[in-house]
Amino acid sequence: MERIESVNPARILWCCEDSGISIENMAEDVGIAASTIDKLLEGNYGLTFGQLRKLSDYFGRGVLFFLDPEPVDIEQVHTQQFRTLANQKPDLSVKLKALIERTEKQRDLYLSLCEDLDIEPVVFAPPDVEELSVARAASVIRDWLALDGISTFADYRRVVEKKGVLVFRTNGYAGKWKIPRENPVLGFSIYDIRSPLIVVKKQDAEVRQTFTLMHELGHLILHKASFINDVQDFHAEQGQERTANAFAAQVLVPDSLLDQISDQTRPDDVSGYDPWLEEHRRAWGVSGEVILRRLLDTGRLPQVNYREYLNWRGEHTERTTGRASRKYRYREPRHVFGDTFVRTVLDAQSARQISLAKATRYLDGLKLKDFHKLEQYCESV
Repeated sequence: MERIESVNPARILWCCEDSGISIENMAEDVGIAASTIDKLLEGNYGLTFGQLRKLSDYFGRGVLFFLDPEPVDIEQVHTQQFRTLANQKPDLSVKLKALIERTEKQRDLYLSLCEDLDIEPVVFAPPDVEELSVARAASVIRDWLALDGISTFADYRRVVEKKGVLVFRTNGYAGKWKIPRENPVLGFSIYDIRSPLIVVKKQDAEVRQTFTLMHELGHLILHKASFINDVQDFHAEQGQERTANAFAAQVLVPDSLLDQISDQTRPDDVSGYDPWLEEHRRAWGVSGEVILRRLLDTGRLPQVNYREYLNWRGEHTERTTGRASRKYRYREPRHVFGDTFVRTVLDAQSARQISLAKATRYLDGLKLKDFHKLEQYCESV
């Protein structure tokens, strides 16, 4: 099979170093013989197009990136926002770094489509809460979002999107839009004064996705910066993560809702806390932990009880292990990219601003039959 001799080995080395992975591990992951990579790095061997494509997909780069003879300019390769996230979590996996860059490209694609359609996207313009306490800021933002009566992740996502934030949710099945279950990262936000982006990891419990969404929104509003957050950050006791946690909890469970809970009926055993709070958890679309944390912060729940509950929940939480169904494949782009993004792509294709082939590519490579099903689905919701 014909080999491409113009592959730049220095760019492969740079990608490995940038991703924090060895040449040997990269070759094993990609499925290219280590001896082939060694010959390439020595400068007297090429790669087949199939091998080059595997390499490109692995690092999230175009094929032409590895054919460019020039040295890598990091400021051209990585955005400032990407570098911010990578510096916060230096041990990010290759796949997660590729996912971050992929979401940035999707956001830029959305803005480009808006320009082509001559429509002005909703500008992110939250109330100025810089001088307010976290509690007061949360109250102002709750009113701004008009959250009364909302109880599902889909509804919380919808109101945030209406305020000019793109909200992506990663897929449950293995693929380029998935954050693996074992990866501790639960979400990240990419700040932009005009059109910020929030990415939420799909989890077994949607209430946890809702908290992640509000946590990341807190970073965008309070800190005006990009953040990537893992499980530990959602239990932080100080700093900006603690502030984002408090903001999210008070947006979701304001004092007016917390007052509906009777301390006199609280069970003595922490195993009874979830049934005790079930009515409120369902009505507000939050986890028992969020309500208990609010009770803790207001002095209505002892710290020891809260810790005992966390330990109990950690031992009794059930996790699904089956594969996610792809029965409704045509709905997946809307689940991943959100209604705002999907409808913009559909409108662009309907207006003949982009081809049908390009539209399906923008929507996670949908097949033609699924694309038409998606059109019908979006018309019905």
